[in-house]
Amino acid sequence: MVADGDARRACGYARLSGTMRFDIVTIFPEFFAGPLDHGILRRARETGLVDVRIQDLRAFTKDRHRSVDDRPFGGGEGMVLKPEPLFEATESLLGQSMGSAQEPASLDSETAIVLMSAAGNLFRQETARRYAQLDRIIFLCGRYEGVDERVAEHLATEEISVGDYVLSGGELPAVVVIDAVTRLIPGALGNEASSQNESFSETIVARDSSPVGAQHAAPLQASSQFPNYLLLDFPHYTRPADFRGWKVPEVLIGGNHAEVANWRRAAALEKTQRNRPDLLLR
Repeated sequence: MVADGDARRACGYARLSGTMRFDIVTIFPEFFAGPLDHGILRRARETGLVDVRIQDLRAFTKDRHRSVDDRPFGGGEGMVLKPEPLFEATESLLGQSMGSAQEPASLDSETAIVLMSAAGNLFRQETARRYAQLDRIIFLCGRYEGVDERVAEHLATEEISVGDYVLSGGELPAVVVIDAVTRLIPGALGNEASSQNESFSETIVARDSSPVGAQHAAPLQASSQFPNYLLLDFPHYTRPADFRGWKVPEVLIGGNHAEVANWRRAAALEKTQRNRPDLLLR
C-alpha cells in the first residue's frame, strides 16, 4: 500500500505522486526481464509503488543499421555511444526538448537523468536516500568504450558509478540503484525498520557511550563520533545458540535491551573497522 501524505512527510519523503517511475534507456531491453521480476522489486511493481519502463535506444536511430555508436574523434580503440539517440530517447520520455548550446533547457526538480558510467560519482546510501525522494529517474545505460561527453555534460543531471571497477554496460548498475532506492520507499518492505537498522543506515542502534557486554568486538569506543550511516550492520545470530561449538554472544540472549543496543553498536564499529576501515576515515 502506498504511504499516505502524512506518513510520507514524516519519513522525509517529498514525492508528489504516489508512484515512483524509473525509465531505463538501453540497447538490451530484454536484459531486464529477470532482475525486475523477483523479491522486493516485483512486489513494489505489483502494488504500484514503482513503475519501471524500458526504452530501446535503437528505436531512436535513423539509419537502416540502427547504429547507436561510432568511432571517437582523435582515434582510439572501441566505439562510443552517439549523442543523438540518447537525447531523442530522453526527450521522448520527458515530452520536452533538452535544449541546445544556444537555448539550454530546464528540468523538473523532481526528475533526475542518471548516466550510469564507470567515470561517475560513487553511488552511496545517501545517494539512494536522495533519489528516493524524487518522482522519476531516467537511467541512461552506457556501453562499449563510453558515451559521448555531451551526454554527460548537457543531458544527464548526474553521472553515477557503482564501484571502482569496469562493467560491460550500465544495465547491471541501473538495477542495483533501482533496488537500493525502491527498498527506501515507504511500503516497499514488510518491516519499515528493516531499512533503518542496516548497513549505512542513519539509525543502526542507539548511541550509547560504552560497549557494555560486547563480545567478539575490538576495543573501539562505540561513541557518537562515528555517525551511524558510516557503519556496517551489526552481526546477526539465530538458532541454534551453540552451533559446532560456536556460541551466540551471551549478551544477546540475556534479555537486557540496553546492553544489546550497546553491544550492537560496538560490534558494528568493530566490523566496519575490520571490513571497511575507509568508511571510518571519511
